[in-house]
Amino acid sequence: MDMGKIMKQARQLQEKMSKLQEELGNKTVEASTGGGMVKVIANGRREIQSIEISPEVVDPNDIEMLQDLTLAAVNEALRKAEELATAEMSKIAGGMNLKFPGLM
Repeated sequence: MDMGKIMKQARQLQEKMSKLQEELGNKTVEASTGGGMVKVIANGRREIQSIEISPEVVDPNDIEMLQDLTLAAVNEALRKAEELATAEMSKIAGGMNLKFPGLM
């Protein structure tokens, strides 16, 4: 395989990766805890887009429970976002088993 062909393939992969990063910003995942009392939506870039908290879970005498439910929902949303990004990047990499530092 000649160097020119390798460089061309590398540029094509880089272009696909840039496009994918943009697309991941538009895809979302949702996670909830407490039977849906706390819902978190994140995008494929692992950015939290929204947090919804049902009024009935807000108890001034038990702030710790609300904190725990929120933390669990955020972590689950981020895990799902990472799974989404990994799945999408695997499609581009075509099974090359590449690592994508800074993206995951």
